[in-house]
Amino acid sequence: MLKKRKLPSNKYSVTFTMPALEWVSQLYIVGDFNNWDEGATPLQKADDGSWSVKLTLDGEREYQYRYLDDNKVWHNDRAADAYMRNNFGTENSVVSLIAGETSKKRVEARKKKLL
Repeated sequence: MLKKRKLPSNKYSVTFTMPALEWVSQLYIVGDFNNWDEGATPLQKADDGSWSVKLTLDGEREYQYRYLDDNKVWHNDRAADAYMRNNFGTENSVVSLIAGETSKKRVEARKKKLL
């Protein structure tokens, strides 16, 4: 699940959440916002087994990301705004922080194209 909250100065607070994953003891979010550094941004595990992290990101852009677990397995976000093909033959999740109806339409068009 993605929770976005607009902040001053064209920033957004974005909470990324993943459900519980079997056999996973640590989960990281890896993407454009941390230069795809696999260990830079760990998620916190909640009592129910779900994972989350809150990041402050610049608005008016889209970010590609994925989750990486301690078993070196990549996961996409089922709640992503869209998905984009990557150079490895898979897809990255996308969070869009572009305000307005134009962004929503573009995200929905991208989702339909990938289905």
